[in-house]
Amino acid sequence: MAGSSKKAIYAALVGNSLIAVTKFSAAAYTGSAAMLSEGIHSLVDTGNQILLLFGLKQSIKPASHEFPFGHGKEVYFWCFIVAMLIFALGGSASIYQGVMHLSSTEPITNIFLNYIVLGLALIFEGGALYVALKEFNKSRGDQTILEAVSTGKDPTLFVVVFEDSAAALGLLIAVFGLVMYQITGNTVFDAIASISIGVVLILTAIWLAYESKGLLIGESTTLTIRQLIKNVFLNDLRVAAVNEVATLHMGPDFVLVTASIQFARVQTTDEVESAVTELTRKVKQVDPRIKRVFVEAERTADHYLPPSLREEDFSI
Repeated sequence: MAGSSKKAIYAALVGNSLIAVTKFSAAAYTGSAAMLSEGIHSLVDTGNQILLLFGLKQSIKPASHEFPFGHGKEVYFWCFIVAMLIFALGGSASIYQGVMHLSSTEPITNIFLNYIVLGLALIFEGGALYVALKEFNKSRGDQTILEAVSTGKDPTLFVVVFEDSAAALGLLIAVFGLVMYQITGNTVFDAIASISIGVVLILTAIWLAYESKGLLIGESTTLTIRQLIKNVFLNDLRVAAVNEVATLHMGPDFVLVTASIQFARVQTTDEVESAVTELTRKVKQVDPRIKRVFVEAERTADHYLPPSLREEDFSI
């Protein structure tokens, strides 16, 4: 999973770096607000790719006494930071530039240079988006894009897809603004294009922040995987009842499982320990991302009592 994420991020990093340089050069030469906004957008995207790569690197740090479950959630944190940067730097700066140019009457010079730069940017951005979508499609399987985003546990992939999609849409808006300026001679269309680009970025940032927030707080695995885990316990004759199965993604490739089950009363302590060991092994076979399993032996009646009224649990 990390390998496919990095491939998409590197493609976006190279593309955005080249695009940012050409956009800023064109904006300085022509005075286009929309082009300047596009330059800011590409610069922010370039910084975002670096942050995503940093997050991936941090996430693979080994577990320690201070962080016993590793650093997998670093990916979620940095994806959230990327969303905030898109909102604060990309979207806000683009809207500010557009508003400042609403009252400007200074003409845009060398407009065809803008078209050339935007055309090249669309090619570069399209290439990066193609790579990102290709890797994203591999990971989502038969799910729709919206389903894959809402249930996906590796946000780095859909962050890149969202960024590149927003960038491509922003480029098309910039082209439209320039075309309308050419037709009417009114610079307000260039300013409106800049504001529109900012709105696209802010909406993208809000969506990314929402999806990243759930992962950062702690999301469960899919219902299918949870049911498969529950079936492991239900299909074992030594288990009398399954009180609860809870899962938590500690990172894209790290799932923690806790289960409260009631064992048959005829078993000895040694038999319960043996059962827990075997059940733990079977649960880990459900999905390769399941790394830690905690099984709590607890009577069903006690499980639903308030903690203060429960007898001492027998935990393995």
